[in-house]
Amino acid sequence: MDSISTLNRMIAESSSIVFFGGAGVSTESGIPDYRSVDGLYNQKFRYPPETMLSRSFFDSHPEEFFDFYRTKMLCLTAKPNAAHLKLAQLEQAGKLSAVVTQNIDGLHQQAGSKTVYELHGSVHRNRCMRCGASFTAEFMQQSDGVPRCECGGIVKPDVVLYEESLDGEVISGAVSAISRADMLIIGGTSLAVYPAAGFVNYYSGSRLVMINLEPTPYDHNADLVINGRIGEVMEQVEI
Repeated sequence: MDSISTLNRMIAESSSIVFFGGAGVSTESGIPDYRSVDGLYNQKFRYPPETMLSRSFFDSHPEEFFDFYRTKMLCLTAKPNAAHLKLAQLEQAGKLSAVVTQNIDGLHQQAGSKTVYELHGSVHRNRCMRCGASFTAEFMQQSDGVPRCECGGIVKPDVVLYEESLDGEVISGAVSAISRADMLIIGGTSLAVYPAAGFVNYYSGSRLVMINLEPTPYDHNADLVINGRIGEVMEQVEI
């Protein structure tokens, strides 16, 4: 039996699937990932991207942070791809109970997914650090320099920077969903970023599927490994 047939059989036998995804899920929508050959971390900038995406850099160099953020992190023209759309259909069909994502682009919700745990936040939520007023991603993109509220406060995107903690409620929801799942599909992630990658350990079922272009450290634990583009693979899923 080929891998796609096996994947479809596993999905047919499951009723509480959780999908855990990373940057590779959005590359087919034109959003660059981080660690591949063409990823952000292999491009040349004045400061390393890991530095520019840290809370201390945000506080000490806000203009450079927002310049990088607007040009490299805000991709508001991107549209959901086949993976996002199929996951939303699986949820609507009552097969998928949650999406746990390391992405901040909001494409899962745009595709129609309802239960999405965004481990690293979202570019679509932005708040004034002084008065708490909310702002859209479009406001952030169109602003010049450091975006500011009418009250004068800096508007910070609700994305988890290095040196910041993940949201406790999001962690709790994601862990609960994964621990209750009867199938866990992991796609588009190198599983290199902690604590997010450690969430996989909460799954104790017998249908662990890895879908990635490259091997990961967790492949030996998987019941099925498919090396390929996540969108191309998910497009072949039958509901």
